[in-house]
Amino acid sequence: MTRPPYRWPDPDRDYANGDFIEGADLYAQRWKDQARAFRESQGARATAGLRYGQAERNLYDLFLPEGEAKGTALFIHGGWWLAFGREYWSHLAAGPLAHGWRVVMPSYTLAPQARISEITAEMVRLTRLLLRDFAGPLIATGHSAGGHLAARLVCKDNDLPLARVVPISPLTELGPVLALQTNQTLQLTEAEAARESPARHALRPGTKAHIHIGADERPAFLAQARILSEEWVCPWSAAPGRHHFDVIDDLADPGSSLTNTLLAL
Repeated sequence: MTRPPYRWPDPDRDYANGDFIEGADLYAQRWKDQARAFRESQGARATAGLRYGQAERNLYDLFLPEGEAKGTALFIHGGWWLAFGREYWSHLAAGPLAHGWRVVMPSYTLAPQARISEITAEMVRLTRLLLRDFAGPLIATGHSAGGHLAARLVCKDNDLPLARVVPISPLTELGPVLALQTNQTLQLTEAEAARESPARHALRPGTKAHIHIGADERPAFLAQARILSEEWVCPWSAAPGRHHFDVIDDLADPGSSLTNTLLAL
């Protein structure tokens, strides 16, 4: 595997997950295949393409457990706010479903068609709908950029009564993103970075938080997780042997520590 040469400072290299993961280019198709197989296995307990807003990608998939649901688990996908959609992650519903939780997996408008603040607003709109329409507590998780969005939901300024949030490998302080080549597409400004950084907001009182990350992730992502843990005074965990692309696999395992952490079992 060829990696970019080291120089300092090099913010793009700091966040280049795929350059440090063997077979990184194979993961997207693998996720999509696993998700499709899982949806097909669920039959009538899976409903795809429910609408939560007017934008083209304002859709979510709903997975129901056997029997009455204990509550709702919301999973928000990552991809630097630029890529992927709900159809890649269905298999990650397996863990919460096995414990009796319904699972919601949305898509959202991708950058540059939407700014990060506008994507946050879409997830806030979805969350208000879930709180209105589904009985029981609502918990949220998400991966990478989705971890950012999950964390953003429970910031005090949004005042959404979620019971728990477990951001996975989240981007929590967006200041460093301003220096990345990716920002030529995101067009993030200093003001928006400040407004949309969960680490610069207080955690909503009454919501419990736990930050989760792979122990083998890039140092920049480990720092992002630690920053939010310190600002919110909440626990964080680093899964041994997990990197940025496989840290989410444990959500598909009902007995994993990540699933148990999300559901507070």
